[in-house]
Amino acid sequence: MPPPLPGPLAQLAPLLDDYGYLAVGVLVFVDNCVIPVPGQTILVLAAVYAGAGQLSLPVVLTVAVLAAFAGNGLAYLIGRTGGLAFVHRWGRYVRLTPERMARAEDFFRRRGILLVTGARFVDGLRQTNGLVAGTTEMPWRRFLPANAAGAALWAGVWTAVGYFAGSNITVLYRQAVRYQVLLLVSVLAVVALLVTRAWLRHRRRRPPQDTTGRIPHQDNGDDVPADGNGHR
Repeated sequence: MPPPLPGPLAQLAPLLDDYGYLAVGVLVFVDNCVIPVPGQTILVLAAVYAGAGQLSLPVVLTVAVLAAFAGNGLAYLIGRTGGLAFVHRWGRYVRLTPERMARAEDFFRRRGILLVTGARFVDGLRQTNGLVAGTTEMPWRRFLPANAAGAALWAGVWTAVGYFAGSNITVLYRQAVRYQVLLLVSVLAVVALLVTRAWLRHRRRRPPQDTTGRIPHQDNGDDVPADGNGHR
């Protein structure tokens, strides 16, 4: 029998009791493909069951890695095939201009591998990083290894948490969720800092304007009026 479970894990226990590995695969797949569902929670619960001898740890880990990889891969395909058309048609209504899209593409070219690999540990980014990678046309040769590494790392960490926690799962799970919230806040703060920095740089590069909104004329000396002797 598994140890006493905290609220979120206890609520998913009947689903895992009835469907086992299938429940893990489906929820992890969907959770990594745009739609927020408790995929991470059921993975931890399945690992707790494995620690109690009710499920196989290698099978839980394998199912989670494959489902996470496939879910994020599908999100990438959705973004790659339909994301740009959506942005071009509706982006202006959410202030997603072509210039901002270009900056996002540049960011993914420079740091996309790190983002795709680590995004699974942050709620919100776990569901959307594949979609954004596809929409910004991150090359699949870069996306696939990052996706595989992220799936293996994320599934391995949370499987280990559930398996080794044992009777301490309630306290450990609450602490893990608390640190995950802090991580999300930190990521949002860094993003806000980068956006502000880019905006300030953009303002500094803009040429000064006069009160009429026109760019001041640069005097190169050609239009200096001549004096009485014909000299300028």
